[in-house]
Amino acid sequence: MNEQRRIRRHPVLPPLPDPTVPFLFNGQPLLARDGEVISSALYAAGIEIFGHHPRDGGAQGIFCVNGQCSQCTVLVDGRPLKACMTRVREGMRVESCEGAPLMPPDDARVDIRRPSEHRVDVLVLGGGPAGLNAAIELGRLGVHVLIVDDKPELGGKLTLQTHQFFGSVEDCWAGTRGVDIGRILADEIAALPTVDAWLETTAVGVFADAKVGVVTSTEYRIIEPTVMLVALGAREKSLAFPGCDLPGVYGAGAFQTLVNRDLVRSSERLFVVGGGNVGLIGAYHALQAGIDVVGLVEALPEVGGYKVHADKIRRLGVPIWTSHTVVKADGDPVEGRLESVTIARIDDRFQVVPGTDRTFEVDTLLIAVGLDPCDELLVKAKDIGLRVYAAGDTAEIAEASAAIFSGRITGRRIANDLGIPVPIPEDWDDIAAVLRSRPGKTVPFEPADRPDPVYPLIRCVQEIPCNPCEDACPDGLIHVGSSIMDLPRFSGACLGCGECVAVCPGLAINLVFNDYDPTGRTALLMLPFEMGTGRVPLGATVQTVDMEGNPVGTGKVVAVRDRPEQDRRQLVMLEVPAPDKLTVAGFTMRGPSRPVDTPRVSSTGDDPIVCRCERVRKSVIVAELRAGVRDMNQLKALARVGMGGCGGKTCSDLVRRIAREEGIDLGEITPGTIRPLLAETPLLQFVQGEEDHG
Repeated sequence: MNEQRRIRRHPVLPPLPDPTVPFLFNGQPLLARDGEVISSALYAAGIEIFGHHPRDGGAQGIFCVNGQCSQCTVLVDGRPLKACMTRVREGMRVESCEGAPLMPPDDARVDIRRPSEHRVDVLVLGGGPAGLNAAIELGRLGVHVLIVDDKPELGGKLTLQTHQFFGSVEDCWAGTRGVDIGRILADEIAALPTVDAWLETTAVGVFADAKVGVVTSTEYRIIEPTVMLVALGAREKSLAFPGCDLPGVYGAGAFQTLVNRDLVRSSERLFVVGGGNVGLIGAYHALQAGIDVVGLVEALPEVGGYKVHADKIRRLGVPIWTSHTVVKADGDPVEGRLESVTIARIDDRFQVVPGTDRTFEVDTLLIAVGLDPCDELLVKAKDIGLRVYAAGDTAEIAEASAAIFSGRITGRRIANDLGIPVPIPEDWDDIAAVLRSRPGKTVPFEPADRPDPVYPLIRCVQEIPCNPCEDACPDGLIHVGSSIMDLPRFSGACLGCGECVAVCPGLAINLVFNDYDPTGRTALLMLPFEMGTGRVPLGATVQTVDMEGNPVGTGKVVAVRDRPEQDRRQLVMLEVPAPDKLTVAGFTMRGPSRPVDTPRVSSTGDDPIVCRCERVRKSVIVAELRAGVRDMNQLKALARVGMGGCGGKTCSDLVRRIAREEGIDLGEITPGTIRPLLAETPLLQFVQGEEDHG
């Protein structure tokens, strides 16, 4: 087995134990780490194709790794389960799901049991940043809260974020890494006696009697809440292009789960589609894991994420092509996997400009083109009149720092709704609005050559909500202003401590040491670095770049400061020619990305898969729309779109995009009906209780 895919050393994350749990995949003996899910164990063993679809033989692998799709379904001891949500057990027999599983014998009998019922003051759906902070606010007031989350640990997407957070130090732990914030919140929950958490439990329905159905790993239960909070986050949007269904094409969140949660090196060479923060951060996380990032495309003229996120991957050598999109992905659609991706420039009408296509050899293509709120249960709860609230991405797509604060506010609003008076400071809504803000204006970077022995260069030139640098300076020499959206400014005599360099989430601050060379020919720079000390050997000559990754010259690594108080960030001391000291912002880690001279002949065709579960192609949907179909329920009946295991969670947005392309007003489209059960639920859970599995 290919255990080289295990990440043994990571610059931020601690190592995980060696795999010791034996199981079988299609008769092949493999090992998994204790508590590892099947999909990660298979990827670690070099297995990326889990089976083939019975409709057309298309290879099946991972896509969301979040329980939202059914792409990774396998047979586990004869039962169809999602590989990304099922933990490996010793002796487990996992098989490819090549067709429908065998039904039990006709004479099989089961005992029907009435599900257990539970009353609770507040039911919180989702154990991510918003749900946890709401539960903490309520738990501190003695409210009985039950958190339901489908993952084995609390934290939600925080458990995948190795970078330091933006936002406000006081309000949402800005300057702290997401993985650490998740642990802080989980520890707070554990200390609250009135807050319970059911993990590996999925909410599958809200019913007319104001009760909620959930499925644990062993049984179906009914919960009757006084108030419900839906904080289920968001699911990743997709794209339909030729080859989009190939193994190796999947969501950026899925990639972060493999790499940052389970420390599995899932790729060698990857490409990213989407220049929002999710795509930019995903590319950065790949580089931290030692994976080459060939490039990133964004359809808009500018990236939608923070400029500092884009700049830090550009400095490391990753090209970003704006006004570009992916045209197709190529590879063997049955027995193979992704082998190349073709991109092209698009005009202001988002049409491909002929002759601008380029093809790159890659094994992974990350889709990061936005998020849709997981709000089906919220909509249903409102329909039946249940007292329900929303927080985090379920309420509004924004950054995790905004979700943290959203949870705090919503928790207090729920307390007041329950008759427990608790103040909500007048400025909290304003703070929440700032944390949700899109990037503001960008100003030119105009550094001043100061005569001081040492001083910082702050390359934060875009208005974003962030203030850790102000809090970090021991002498208070960095000032953000009255709003955390203001740009930081430095004044005074710098001590050269490097605290601001170590804490800036955007890696946008470095120090200049003028007193390094008495002759004045060279200067010393202190630069932030998060790729591991082994990748910057002392004495090495590196290719220096400016803040946006443009070549400057060369520099020499003369020291690397790596102390615990720097929070797993190295401070590289780089000697550069004195004329370069104001320009150099970093050094590149890779050479230019070069397209292939002769692209392979496409094997994926020109008619992309839209509905992954039922393998429905775009041409089928276009034909129904042109025939006058405007009801998603009717389309489901005629073309099977949304009929599969994910219940239309992935393809519905794509159908709406196709309708827009056909010139159809989306107001004419009738949405699909939301019905329980909203997630695949084994029938066994309805007839057996925990005592049957003891």
